[in-house]
Amino acid sequence: MLHEATTTIQGVLKDVTGIEDVQLTDGGEHADLATTVAFALAKEKKQEPVQVAKELAALLATKPELQNLGVTVETKGPYINFRFGSAYVSEAIQAAVKPGYGSLPKNPTRVVLEHTSANPNGPLHVGHIRNSIIGDTLARAFRKAGFRLEVQYYVNDMGRQIAIVVWGFDNLDSTRHEGEKEDAHIARVYIAANRELEKDPAITRQIDNLMQLVEGGDPATVKKFRKEVSRCLDGFAVTLKNLNVIHERFVWESDFIRNGDTRRIIGRIKKLPQVKEEGTLALDLTKCGFEKEYVIMRSDGTSVYGARDLAYHAWKAANFDRIIDVLGADHKLIGGQLICTLRLLGEKAPEIIHFEFVSLPEGSMSTRTGKFVSADDLITEVTRRACEEVTIRRPELDETTRRSIAKSVALAAIRYDIVKVSPEKSTVFNWKEALDFERQSGPYIQYAHARACSILEKAGAYTDWYELETEQEIALAKQIAKFPATIEKVISELRPHLLATYARELADTFNTFYHFEPVLKSQGKVRERRLTLVKAVQNTLQESLETLGIDAIRTM
Repeated sequence: MLHEATTTIQGVLKDVTGIEDVQLTDGGEHADLATTVAFALAKEKKQEPVQVAKELAALLATKPELQNLGVTVETKGPYINFRFGSAYVSEAIQAAVKPGYGSLPKNPTRVVLEHTSANPNGPLHVGHIRNSIIGDTLARAFRKAGFRLEVQYYVNDMGRQIAIVVWGFDNLDSTRHEGEKEDAHIARVYIAANRELEKDPAITRQIDNLMQLVEGGDPATVKKFRKEVSRCLDGFAVTLKNLNVIHERFVWESDFIRNGDTRRIIGRIKKLPQVKEEGTLALDLTKCGFEKEYVIMRSDGTSVYGARDLAYHAWKAANFDRIIDVLGADHKLIGGQLICTLRLLGEKAPEIIHFEFVSLPEGSMSTRTGKFVSADDLITEVTRRACEEVTIRRPELDETTRRSIAKSVALAAIRYDIVKVSPEKSTVFNWKEALDFERQSGPYIQYAHARACSILEKAGAYTDWYELETEQEIALAKQIAKFPATIEKVISELRPHLLATYARELADTFNTFYHFEPVLKSQGKVRERRLTLVKAVQNTLQESLETLGIDAIRTM
């Protein structure tokens, strides 16, 4: 509803002012929407902004489009404020009680979203899963917004790290321990191989030979690489499932060697005026602001990761309308070089979301040195703590039920705590805050949803009534009405934390309403309209939580 109202007001403002950017924003405490367009008009008319705002507000108030919406137009100094009336609130609640609320019309744009894509040389750790959770939340928002979407994982099965893993399996004791997860097994061998490399640098030549063999398509070597990478991916699949993260397709880096795409992209690069062939094949990208050369091929004739990545992105450009990558902040340089090179080649460039890293109070992580906290360990520990909390709160429940609730609460704690922070900010996962039912956490939002479910179950039958009256009722309805516009903003700005903020604010507004306005003890039409409002809250919280990849459980 907010989306439609905003579009209508924007259209009227553009018509009466002749200005394309009417600067329509959230009105904060003073209004539902506001504009500063009077400042721009004042310059044209050479009048005071306050006078322009008054004249413009008077004209806007006569427009049938705004009258039909029940919009009140007011001024506060040079600012023009818009307040929505009862018709807006009533229509918002009617929409919000329906299944699938917040979904936008189908969009034919084909979108490919790549996320996670961690090197398959050990378990996903806490740093990796911020990538996964940002990516998966965005994917859910794009589907909610009606887009044709494919989510991909780009498998690095040709890099030096994988060559080290393969060398380790060939030359060290690589027996799998009983009960050892596949990716943990890979990490143990990888760490041991790196220690051998430190002791004997001559092993580097053997690693280089493996890389030449795999790029040359040697069948035995290709088979070894594929085997160990596949085993690691099997381990990843378990972790990602436990985090409720889904990929539609795993795209293998080596496929772009096998099908000739890498060779073809290198051929195109050699024709660019920025190319430099001095032992290595590289590009001079100083015109894009990069002092460091972008290396495409090594002096031994093997391609580097960047060459295969260019081939991958050219393939994506040929098959999708919009390309989105989720990458760590440490990939800003190579991401920028990739974009610059694709543009030089006349190819569509990706939109890249760079995120800073999440860590634990215990410190930073490195797979190579063996100093990392795996995502599996994090999930296990958060689930244990969640089970303790649920047992304290609901001791009357049987163990199976408590464990089921704890599993959902743990998922909510992890996903919400990670996604609530804007990608460009680093964050530390706080065990206590993430599991706090009384604070602004994932479980806090789940608890608000469970409370709404409980009220509706206790209420029994009632008749929907959409005419609201009190200040708290209207404030809650207007917050509910923002959900579709929030989805649209998340996908247009690629900022999933906006959805996390929205869900928390809705839970806050609902709890305030519940504190001030009796629901079950109300009578007649008051009871019916408040129960209808609770149903709208429950449905909107459910849709919000599911888009965040969190279980909307009915009891806690």
